[in-house]
Amino acid sequence: MVKRGPTAPAVEVDKASFSYNNIKAIDELSLQVPSGISFGLLGPNGAGKTTLIRLLVGLLKPKSGSVRILGKTPSRKTAHLIGYMPQLHSLYTELSVIQNVDFFARVYQLSDKHQRAQRVEEAIRLVDMWQRRKDSVLRLSGGMRQRVSLACAIVHNPPLLFLDEPTVGLDPELRVTFWEHFATLTKQGITLVISSHTMDDAAHCDRLAFMRDGKVIARGTPSELQQATGKPGATLEDAFLYFIHREDRSDS
Repeated sequence: MVKRGPTAPAVEVDKASFSYNNIKAIDELSLQVPSGISFGLLGPNGAGKTTLIRLLVGLLKPKSGSVRILGKTPSRKTAHLIGYMPQLHSLYTELSVIQNVDFFARVYQLSDKHQRAQRVEEAIRLVDMWQRRKDSVLRLSGGMRQRVSLACAIVHNPPLLFLDEPTVGLDPELRVTFWEHFATLTKQGITLVISSHTMDDAAHCDRLAFMRDGKVIARGTPSELQQATGKPGATLEDAFLYFIHREDRSDS
């Protein structure tokens, strides 16, 4: 794991922009994510959350501006520093749970056989799938596949994790289990960047950025964003609507 100063941000985005066929998905967005916390990107579909994560993991390059992770520009050379769990899992359904996680461990160049076996077991146990380790992914429910995807993302013990809608489609009980996993990871000093469009997920994050139309319209802790509305007992949904309306007023 890369050792960094206590105040150094894990993620730095400076006026980054990206477009798909002249449709601006990220619009001069600037953002910093402190190390060792869970940071939520909250916004509706089309807000730019997935595009931003793809920029940060190096799958896309900004048309202008810059992005940095752990002080480095995302590239193949930084791949071992991050874990990435996309919206749609990239598992091999004909392989077993343990074979999938072992495959990703090899991809992340865990070449020592003993160390790799240990990390594979630890990752599978963390997501509570050890009893099903020999089952093929094809036999698993959607929620179980999500767990295996998380194990694949963390098997190499990266200091920075990007999780794109990791709890979508999960039942409430399994969602709670996932957030318990995430809390365990941040206690280990791992930084999590999590995209979501649900307020329940947002409430679990240490800090949030509200996104709309490729921009960050507000950021802070959940309580700070709620208090900004000036409304007693405001929810995060109230806070999100408050900042949307404020943005609309400033544009008019």
